[in-house]
Parts: sequence; structure tokens; C-alpha cells
Amino acid sequence: MKNATLRQLKVFEAVARNLSFSRAAEELHLTQPAVSTQVKKLQDHAGIALFEQFGKKIHLTAAGVEMLHASRVIIQQFKEVEQTMTQFKGVAGGALNVAVISAGDYFLPRLLVEFAGRHEGVTLNFKVVNREELLEQLTDNLTDLAIMVRPPLDMDTVNQPFAPHPYVLVAPPGHPLAGRKRIPVSRLAREPFVVREKGSDTWNSMKDAFGDHMARLNIAMEIKSTETIKQAVIAGMGLSFLSAHTIGRELQEGSLAVLDVQGFPLMLHWYVVHRRTKRLPPVAQAFRSFLLSDGPALIEQTIGARPRRPTRRK
Repeated sequence: MKNATLRQLKVFEAVARNLSFSRAAEELHLTQPAVSTQVKKLQDHAGIALFEQFGKKIHLTAAGVEMLHASRVIIQQFKEVEQTMTQFKGVAGGALNVAVISAGDYFLPRLLVEFAGRHEGVTLNFKVVNREELLEQLTDNLTDLAIMVRPPLDMDTVNQPFAPHPYVLVAPPGHPLAGRKRIPVSRLAREPFVVREKGSDTWNSMKDAFGDHMARLNIAMEIKSTETIKQAVIAGMGLSFLSAHTIGRELQEGSLAVLDVQGFPLMLHWYVVHRRTKRLPPVAQAFRSFLLSDGPALIEQTIGARPRRPTRRK
């Protein structure tokens, strides 16, 4: 193993994490043959197979599992050295690593551009993932900061709320409930719903919003894409429960309507999260401070007007 390189370890880690040579190639901006070559060289250095194939799927061998663990330790050590060197540079010239759940994709790019404009030379590494993937990013120390709605309860993290995050019920503008005032939650049991998948932040927020009424809802479809859900609602396939931060364009165009349902919108918060033991580089510390001070106003400018406060259910 003395001739193995950091590049080979990084390529192997990407393949092992994705269990796919093609997805690793796309992530690393390499060709698939280049990825295969790097993994083969590492296997040659190790003198043992790191992957095995069953049908069309690849799996880590026992040796591959150990190599993955060792690779991540080595890669992290190099990252920590880079971060230490960055601290001597200050914010300018640093690399900011941020991961966000999909609803944040509608405003975070604007915030990142604003931040980068204030700090010359900052490099932005920005990933949009679902909740499960975001927690993996934190667990594996693959991101400095995570932007989410529900900080993990089983992980030692620092969680700071920085902006309100309302969830609303939406329908096509021609729906019979559109325009009605103070709709009882019980009335929604007659309607089909098109919603995000179980386990997502939106699904968990929906359970909190509906409480005991959740079991009586007609969940017609679960879809992983918020954009697809919006199109399904516009087409008349059902109602949906969505982040208000994802529907600004559709409200302006008049293709979606927010329903006036008792107890809605559900008002939660956006959190900036990092592991308590994480040694944040100066650029990440600066971005966290930026979110806390300027995040709410910039999000409101990007998304639009705030939804009204909920009325009391009866």
C-alpha cells in the first residue's frame, strides 16, 4: 500500500459510497474508465479485491469495508490540514462546504452568492440532498454546515435557528376549496393528497401539522420531487402540504393557491447545524454568522411575502 495515492483513495471512497462507478464518475467529473483505472490501481496496491459484483450491482468485500474506513480517516486528515492552512488565510480564499434539504434550494443559492460577493476568493461547495442524505453528510463529516428544518436528535450537534419556515396547504386555483375561509381540517379528509416521501422533513412536518387527522387523510401518492408534486397539484391530482419557500413562482403566476385552513400555516424554523466537535474553518464561521444576521431578510426578499399566522382550529 505504500504506493497508493490520495487521488486513488478519494476515487475509491466515491465509488464505495455510491456503489456505482458511473455515479462516482459524475460526482468527480471524471470519465468512468478513469474511475475504474484508479480503483484498479488501488486494488493492485492492496493485493486483494475491494469490490465484488452480483448481477448488475457492485458490493464492498470485507477488505473493501476496511479500506473505506481507512480511506475516510486519511481523507479527513488531509481536509483538517487544509482547514488549518485556511485559518491562516482567514475567510478570503477559503472553501465553504454547505449541504441543504431540497426546500432550501429555492433560496440558499441567493444567500451563497450574496455571501461570496462580500468575501473575495471564497469557493462554494453546495449540495442539495434529502434528509437522510443530509444526516449522512453530517455523520461522515462531509460538510461543514447543514441547513435543515429538523436537527437530528441522536447526534451531538450545535443547532441555531436563523429564519422562519412556514408550511402551507396548496391546491389548483380552480379547486372548490380555493378562496374559502377558515376551512376545517376535517374537511380535507375527502381530498386526495400528493405528498413528499415518508422520512423527509416535509413528511415529518406534515405529521406534526395534522396530528391525529393525519391517519384520516387520503394519501394518493408519495413523490420525492417537490417540483413534480407542484405539477401534480396544478394538474388537479390532489392537494399538497409544502414549504411556502418552494411555491413563490407558482403563487405569482396564479397556478397554485394557498388554502385558508384552520391551524395553518405550520410555522417552523430553518436551522444551521454542525457537529459539536467540528472545527469550523473561518469561512464556515463567517457564513453561519451571515445566516443569523442577514438570512431572514434575504430569504423574504427571495421568496416573497410571509404567509399569515394560523387561525385557531375548532
